[in-house]
Formats: sequence, C-alpha cells, structure tokens
Amino acid sequence: MAEPVSIRLLIASDAAVLVAVADGVFDGIVDPGYAAEFLADPRHHMVAAFDGERMVGMASGVHYVHPDRPPELWVNEIGVAPAYEGRGIGRSLLRVLFAHARTLGCAEAWVGAERDNRAARRMYAAVGGEEKDMLCIAFDLGDERAQA
Repeated sequence: MAEPVSIRLLIASDAAVLVAVADGVFDGIVDPGYAAEFLADPRHHMVAAFDGERMVGMASGVHYVHPDRPPELWVNEIGVAPAYEGRGIGRSLLRVLFAHARTLGCAEAWVGAERDNRAARRMYAAVGGEEKDMLCIAFDLGDERAQA
C-alpha cells in the first residue's frame, strides 16, 4: 500500500515549495514570481499534498466578497500528479480548502469543469457538489472588442 501524503494550507512564505512540483500537478511550469504573488494575496488560497518534500497535488481558490451576498469561494483548479491519482487526494484537498473557506465566512464554493471531464465530475459529486447548468464565457483582454 502506498504511503499517505500530507496535506496542508500554504501560506505566503511557502512560495518556494511550488518549485519542487511533480509533473502534472499544474498545467504549465510554475513561475516563482507568480507563485509568490499568488500566495501573498490574502484572498488567494492553496492547499497542497506532499509526498515528503515534493508537491504531488494542489487545489487553489479565491474567496471574494460582493455587496449583496456572503463571501464565496471560487475553486480555480485542482491538480494531482498522474502517479497519485485514484487515491482520494483530490477529494482531501477540496475538503481542506472548503474547511479553510468556512473560516473565512464563505457560505458557498463553486468550480467550473468541462462536461467531458467525467473524473473531475465524479470527484466533485463525492464531496457534495451539485451540478448546475452554467455557461462559461471567456474574454481575451488583448482583443480590441474587449478594450475601451
């Protein structure tokens, strides 16, 4: 049986751990400057799974406030190294991220997912996620139509 991983909330001084990351956790190469900026922002949150000193999974989110509703957590991304998939790490990461969000007063969390990503949809359902019919629209801010 595989050894368990440790999971913890990252803080601003943890930016250096984002350079020792297993392949497949993030979509691209971690930029140390962006990592430090992300973790220094008090509204950005990341929970990470470690096998020893090496990060093998993460879940990130942003909590935000709006004048007409309680704080919410937008789950930005969940990533687990392929060699660690199927061990419940993604679910554990989300549960720790949700527990942290509750301490911030967040009343709800939400995430977007591609309809054909069945594994992610099963994971979200396993931690209590309810699918809503939502449309995601992206804007390229370099597009002249999006500029003033």
